[in-house]
Amino acid sequence: MKTAGMPLRVVRGEGALLHLDDGRKIIDCISSWWVTLHGHGNKQIADAIHEQAQQLEQVIFAGFTHEPAEQLAKGLLELLPRSLTRVFFSDNGSTSVEVALKMAFQYWRNVGEPQRTRFIGFEGGYHGDTMGAMSAGGSSSFWQHFRKLMFDIDVVPFPETWDGDPDVEAKEAASINALRKLLTLDGSGGLQPAANGTGGLQPAFAGIIIEPLIQGAAGMRMCRPEFLRKLRAVADEFSVLLIFDEVMTGFGRTGDWFASTKADVSPDIICLSKGITGGFLPLSVTVCAERIYDAFLSDKLEHALFHSHSYTANPIACAAANASMKLLIETQSRFRDMEATHRRLTQKHLSDSPLLTHFRFCGTIAAFDLAEGQANYYSELPAKLRSKFIEQNLLLRPLGNTIYLLPPYCIDADTLDSVYATIRRTVDEGVSSTKIGTGGRQSALS
Repeated sequence: MKTAGMPLRVVRGEGALLHLDDGRKIIDCISSWWVTLHGHGNKQIADAIHEQAQQLEQVIFAGFTHEPAEQLAKGLLELLPRSLTRVFFSDNGSTSVEVALKMAFQYWRNVGEPQRTRFIGFEGGYHGDTMGAMSAGGSSSFWQHFRKLMFDIDVVPFPETWDGDPDVEAKEAASINALRKLLTLDGSGGLQPAANGTGGLQPAFAGIIIEPLIQGAAGMRMCRPEFLRKLRAVADEFSVLLIFDEVMTGFGRTGDWFASTKADVSPDIICLSKGITGGFLPLSVTVCAERIYDAFLSDKLEHALFHSHSYTANPIACAAANASMKLLIETQSRFRDMEATHRRLTQKHLSDSPLLTHFRFCGTIAAFDLAEGQANYYSELPAKLRSKFIEQNLLLRPLGNTIYLLPPYCIDADTLDSVYATIRRTVDEGVSSTKIGTGGRQSALS
């Protein structure tokens, strides 16, 4: 609050535009933190909310059910990998991850392997801001204040890649080798003393969690579908549950319905939120395979998954999600074709810039870095870039030295062309000095 500027006051949204109280129009290039799939003020979703609010606004989702939740669960299962069969409702992305971790942890207890208590994540991973989700993304610098409250997690390298990267296969091999080493260590590593006191050793790991194809908060770091297939094979080999955190990558963001369908990989558990309601209301689901559900299906009350929220499966939120899903099905060419537009406009406006590097694309997302940039979340660079883009009527929030676009699907090609042209002009004008030092060229914004 002390260092931030005065917030901009938004009076309404319309498509890809945010209208401010001073009359300015800002192009929302990041879907307002990655949630607004169809643009602001979408009438179909607004109408669905209005209609549902007059029928049933809320009911406890324990011992009761309702048509909007049932319709949403059915619609999701028709689009997700076939092995995912059971839907658990909650209310935001962090919570969907908390549920997934609790599911995986208790699954092993319910099937008689309570020693499986550890999780493996990836360097740079971000899974939310609640305690379990923070722990799963424990390599982040955001949460050092809370380290003593978080559980330990083992971390392996994320095989970050970009267009023309010559080392991608070596990175993937290093990541898989690190993962296999963790899973095969003796004693306090991949194995632990048997719970039955026989003196033997048993597997220690409950699950592996990853943001599939794209690490969002880490700077839109991307990996290949091939890596996810290798990861699935290792998880199967060592009988470890594989969790996909698709809070950001779901609902068309990768150019397919989900990162899992794009890569043709079925996780054991998947977490979905953000765009699920088209950006209108909070909602999330955690979807699991039938064998995980079966482990909780018991006459013993202690086998139940005790997790609930007051607004679980809120009927109005579910109605918004159903309207959004219908729109996605009707207009799916928008998210399927956007990568080609990103590539064309990058080639037109940015590819020859000596100030930009590491161009990468995945469906509706495009990202690139300031060349040799050393910025992070705590440097002045992201804030200065953000201010300069706002001056040009663009809502862009660089992640360190990474500039990325993640627009609503309704944005038209001409508007996106103007966004790219403005990015090039803003970067060219904003870089006031370059110097050659350790690590190569470094850029500083005025």
